[in-house]
Amino acid sequence: MNRKGLMTPAYLLALIVLAVSAVGFSRVIAAYGFHLRKEAIYPADGRLLVNLPSETEHWVQVGVDEVMDPEILDTLGTKNTVSRVYVEKDPPDPARPRTISFHAAYYTGMIDTVPHVPERCFVGGGMQKSSASVVMDLPIDTDEWVPDSSVPVELRGPLGDIYTAPTSFRYSDMRGRRVRLPRGVGPGSPIRMKVSEFQGDDDRVIYAGYFFIANGGTVASAEGVRTLAFDLTSDYAYYLKVQTASAAVDSMEEMMEVSASLIGDLLPELMRCVPDWIDVETGRYPADNPRARPRAED
Repeated sequence: MNRKGLMTPAYLLALIVLAVSAVGFSRVIAAYGFHLRKEAIYPADGRLLVNLPSETEHWVQVGVDEVMDPEILDTLGTKNTVSRVYVEKDPPDPARPRTISFHAAYYTGMIDTVPHVPERCFVGGGMQKSSASVVMDLPIDTDEWVPDSSVPVELRGPLGDIYTAPTSFRYSDMRGRRVRLPRGVGPGSPIRMKVSEFQGDDDRVIYAGYFFIANGGTVASAEGVRTLAFDLTSDYAYYLKVQTASAAVDSMEEMMEVSASLIGDLLPELMRCVPDWIDVETGRYPADNPRARPRAED
C-alpha cells in the first residue's frame, strides 16, 4: 500500500479515534487512581526469609538451609528464598517424629515470574499427581491473636478487624512483639492452603501444600495471586509463597495438621519478612509513598 492510499478519510478517522481513545484511557486511569506500573517494596528493616527462626515452640530445624545453584535461583526468579527441613519436638509417637520441608520465596515489583508451585515443579521433576488438588483450611491455633484497634476502620478488611499475633518469647530475635496478620485472617477465618498428593517411581507418597501472602491478603492459588498482588489501586506489588511438603504423613488432613503447627509458629515471623500493608495503605511506609500526606510547612 502506497502513502496516498494511507491518507484516506477512513484511515485518518481511525487515527483520530485511536488518539482520542488513548487520551480518554489515560484520563480514566488518572481519575480512578489506577496504577498499571507496580513498584518494588520490601519490609521496613529489609528482613530476609533466611532470618526465619531455626527453632520454634513445636519444631526444630534438621541440617542446614538448602543452598540453591545460581541456575535454579534464576529459574525461581528471586534470591530472597529459604528451603529447610523441620522435625517436630514432641511427636505423638516418639519412635516416629514427623519431618516437614518448608520453602518460602518473596517476589516484588513488576512480577513477571509464573509462581513455581508443586503441581508444576513436582510433576516436572518426574512425580505423578495421585489425586486432585484440594483447598483446605489451615487449623492454626489462634488463642493469642487479638484485634488491632489502631487500624483505620476502612482498612480492616472483610472481618472488620486486622488481627495481631506475638513473636516467640523464646526463639525470636524480637521477643514478644505483636505483628499484624493478613486481612481476612482471624479466629473462624483461617488461611486456606492448596494441598496435593504426589507419587514417585519408588511408590513413595508425598503431600505438598502452599498459599500466598500478597499485598496484605492471602490466596491459595497461583492464578489468584496475580489478581491480589496487581490490585490496580495499589502503587506497589509483592507476594510471598509459603510451601510445605512431607512424606511422613498419611493423609491430606494430617498434612494440614503438621503444616498448621509449623506455620502457626512461624506466621508472625513470616509477616516480618513482608511490608506492613496497613502502613503502606496509610502512607506511613515507604518514605516516598504517594499516599503520604504532605507535611504542613513550618
